[in-house]
Amino acid sequence: MSRRLWIALALLLLLSGGAAVGLIEFGIRSLDQPLNLSATMRFKVPQGVSFAHVANDLASRGVISQPRAWTLYARWKHLAPRVMAGEYQIEPGITARELLAKMVSGQVLLHSFTIVDGWRVADMLDAVRRNPDVLTTLDRSAPVSDLMAKLGSPDLAAEGQFLPETYKFVAGTSDVEVLRQAHVALTRELEAAWLDRDQQSPLHSPYELLIMASIVEKESGLPQEIRKIAGLYLHRLEIGMRLQADPTIIYGMGERYDGDIRTVDLRTDGPYNSYTRAGLPPTPIALPSAAVIRATARPEKSDALYFVASPKGDGSHVFSATLEQHNLAVAAYLARKRR
Repeated sequence: MSRRLWIALALLLLLSGGAAVGLIEFGIRSLDQPLNLSATMRFKVPQGVSFAHVANDLASRGVISQPRAWTLYARWKHLAPRVMAGEYQIEPGITARELLAKMVSGQVLLHSFTIVDGWRVADMLDAVRRNPDVLTTLDRSAPVSDLMAKLGSPDLAAEGQFLPETYKFVAGTSDVEVLRQAHVALTRELEAAWLDRDQQSPLHSPYELLIMASIVEKESGLPQEIRKIAGLYLHRLEIGMRLQADPTIIYGMGERYDGDIRTVDLRTDGPYNSYTRAGLPPTPIALPSAAVIRATARPEKSDALYFVASPKGDGSHVFSATLEQHNLAVAAYLARKRR
């Protein structure tokens, strides 16, 4: 080989090496440049795909400008195999290096499902089915007992067994797993309230506390009255007086309830008719909140046995110790309604 050819090859290698170094430097710089995003986007990393696939997918959407450099960097740092599957929220201003760190730490987007105070289980199931981020596995036509069986308590009535709260979960989590969070939370809250209960309470078990709390939940309108309403119903229970709680009638009527309770409804006997039967109904009638459960465990003691909506119209009640006082309060309430 001639001396001239050797010189030419050396120059070529030098130039190509310099270009390679330049490309590497350019690729590394791209890792710390903000991604091509003008608005927040959601991006899903499927289970089992390679990091190169993730990089190319983002490049095809115009988000990543140097997918090859990003992939090589992730492999060099041994981070590529550690990227976690899931849905990510990518904000404008984030860099490729920061996004990789987010994916490695599994900072997936969390969705929420809220159970509202006083809902019935049927309301809760309707809401969880409508949540687009929850994977529906429960058959709509299947009995609710199927849900409790999947939660490990096949003999437990589902009503009341889920704590009203907002729960966070990863997109695609099954309805059973989301509701498991709520059931565990209820169990924990109920046990704590029972341990902290007024020892003179006429209730005999955590389940009885849950039943009574569900009635108080449906009767309470103002937070400052919860303990007083709980004390009133526990007073009735203690002296053997029937609870005479309209919400139990409504629950027992089910689909027959049209917004009005008639005399015939009060006189029609059934397990949830607290006008014809003494004691507690067989199950809760709603999902009581943590605040109501605690209030029922430690109620405000009073001699009140009756209550009716206040003439003020502010959601408060008038509490009475005697039937005569109660009748006067009812008359005042009806007079205001007529006005």
